[in-house]
Amino acid sequence: MAQFDVYVNRNHATRQAYPFLVDVQHSVLSDIATRLVVPLTALNTKPGMHMKRVTPEIVIEGTSYLFMTPLMASVSSKLLRDPVGTLESARYALTSAIDFAITGI
Repeated sequence: MAQFDVYVNRNHATRQAYPFLVDVQHSVLSDIATRLVVPLTALNTKPGMHMKRVTPEIVIEGTSYLFMTPLMASVSSKLLRDPVGTLESARYALTSAIDFAITGI
């Protein structure tokens, strides 16, 4: 598992609203059984949630998603199988959003 890998959300209850999960946990913590993830939601389903600093817009295969930092959670690493992509190229925007949510700056 690599930081910023994108996975399909396997939770049937939340998959429609949040189709993807982004692993934001650094690999230095790879020995524990959980991973910190941030869900992605389609921009057109939550237009009022686009707060640029904390929910940056991410484009995957031509579709715009919001990186929902306020919904960051820990999940079992067993739920994250077969990454469908990576957001490594958006590292600065994603870590800035997490920093802003925690520190306010």
